[in-house]
Amino acid sequence: MLADTVGAAGDDAAVIDGLVVTTDMLHERTDFPAGTTRYTAGWRTIGASLSDVAAMGAEATATVAAYGAPTFDPDEVRAFVDGATDVCAATGAEYVGGDLDNHDEFTVAGTAIGQADDPVYRSGASPGDAVYVTGTLGRTGAALRAFECGDHERGNDLFRFEPRVAAGRALAPVATAMMDSSDGLARSLHQLAAASDCGFSIAWDRLPVDPSVDDVADGAADRRELAAFFGEDFELVFTASPSAVARVDVPTRLTRVGEVTEDGVVADSEPLPDRGYTH
Repeated sequence: MLADTVGAAGDDAAVIDGLVVTTDMLHERTDFPAGTTRYTAGWRTIGASLSDVAAMGAEATATVAAYGAPTFDPDEVRAFVDGATDVCAATGAEYVGGDLDNHDEFTVAGTAIGQADDPVYRSGASPGDAVYVTGTLGRTGAALRAFECGDHERGNDLFRFEPRVAAGRALAPVATAMMDSSDGLARSLHQLAAASDCGFSIAWDRLPVDPSVDDVADGAADRRELAAFFGEDFELVFTASPSAVARVDVPTRLTRVGEVTEDGVVADSEPLPDRGYTH
């Protein structure tokens, strides 16, 4: 939205002389359904920003968070910090503090800092590349269904995703364009297409749908909805030469879901709608 007026905007994070910076704000009403623990909230808040660092192919170094709430329960604040600290430990970053303030709704903002001498932007895809995703899709959609039916333990477990920092670093030398899937696969493809002035052709049966989706989906159409459009899975969506990908050791599952084309974004030769996660 601000790419025309803020020069460093337009990718998952800003890069200034190798320093990677990103920030995300989350609200109880839109991001933390009833039953979300403060530990999970801390993990997810910082994890979302670490995912943006991962999408730039950067090394994550440090994170901070601002925490606003109507009241401050010491146990809740401590649990939030524990979650933030643990997700950092999983990615090699360090949680170094933050700020507390009164707010009428539980609201948090996470900031992550990284380092990249070779950042990967959204703008380098070209016909001949393939398009890949890390991990699996639909996990967050399944988590929301679990929260809705009162299975809070399952919901919290699915909500705590692993930011793909290590995968992003491994892919940095070969990826031609990359972003995370926080807005959903479909919208991510449209955003990459706009940034790279290209198109995409994917196949529905190639999507790596998370097993948790099959536990909650109401038929094939709902399964597709959760995997491709729901978003908030924080996987990496990237383009690269298949031969180049074969030469790197990536510490997570990779799935080739399609190819880069001249124009248009299609799935099984039908237009893929540009829609996804919105607050």
